[in-house]
This record gives sequence, C-alpha cells and structure tokens, in this order.
Amino acid sequence: MGLRAVFLDKDGTLVEDVPYNVDPARIRLLPGADQGLPALHSAGYRLFIISNQPGVARGYFAEESLVWVERCLRELLAGVGVPLGGFYYCPHHPEGVQPAYARPCSCRKPEPGLLFRAASEHGINLHQSWFVGDILDDIEAGRRAGCRTILLDNGHETEWILAPLRQPHYTVANLHEAARKILQNSRSARRVGRARIGETP
Repeated sequence: MGLRAVFLDKDGTLVEDVPYNVDPARIRLLPGADQGLPALHSAGYRLFIISNQPGVARGYFAEESLVWVERCLRELLAGVGVPLGGFYYCPHHPEGVQPAYARPCSCRKPEPGLLFRAASEHGINLHQSWFVGDILDDIEAGRRAGCRTILLDNGHETEWILAPLRQPHYTVANLHEAARKILQNSRSARRVGRARIGETP
C-alpha cells in the first residue's frame, strides 16, 4: 500500500512568509503547526516539505544556502516532536538570471514533479496522501500527483485563477485545522474499510 504522507508548502504554510529568506534566525513556525504536526505524526503520516525556491534562479541567494534552511526546518520540527521526512525544493524559474536555473522544469509547482520524486524515493502512496498549501499552485500540484488537498486561506492567494485541478478538497485557516480535517477523513476511511470486510467498526 505504501506510506501515507502529508506534503507541506514551506513559506506561508509551515513557516512565516518572509520573501526570499534563507536566514535561519528569521524562520519561525506558523501558529497551529505545533499542534497539527505532532497529531499527524502520531497518526502515522510522514511529513515532507515541497517548496518553490526561485530566489536561486533570480540570483538572490546560492542554492547551497538551502542546506542551512533545511537544517533549521528539521530543528524546528524536532522541537515539536516531529521528524522531517524530506525537504524537496525547486530552484528554477523561467525568468531567472542564473543560466543554470533559468528554465522551465517539471519540479516547479504547479508541476507535480517533486511529489513524484518524493513518492519514488520513500515508497509513498500518493492516493493516500495529502498536500497542504496556501496558494492554488500548491493545490494543483497536489491534485496532479493524485493527493487530496487542503488550502490554508490566509490571504496569500491573490489571483484566484480557478480550474478543476485548482479546487481544494478542503479550505481551513491553519495547520491545526488542516490536521483535524486529515485525521477526520482517515478515521472515516478506516470505518468504511472495516464495513466492507464485515468487521465491527
């Protein structure tokens, strides 16, 4: 069946949205993360970060800076008792100024390439997994990979370009509410499974 995972956008979903920030001192978990993430981990979900990092392509910081960002993220999650399954990022942007990164790619959300990569490397069942993000590009990436999706409606989506693949399954205010919604669905799925095989719920 594969592992179940929750994929999280980074900026504006997991941590405060500070544009093009690679300074660990300015990376802080958003309210709700300290409650929601431990609950998901206790329920058996692996947690992964899926992030666009166009600052590399735009020349704002070197890709090597993201090593320190990942280390900081792992420490922050460890502080609330949660291991990070992986940090996957896209350094590309078609309008970048760094030639090695200034190109279209299959890993920049809304493309689902990073989710497929994480699933392949960790044995994840994408159809039993979720993507949580704060803009509709996150939702589209998750749906295209076969995940269920949750939008954090916190004001970061400004364009609202709607299409079937950009419709979230659920909309909530923060990661605590997102975790509750995921766990409610998980319990419902287990009850349905037991009923199908004649077990007592």
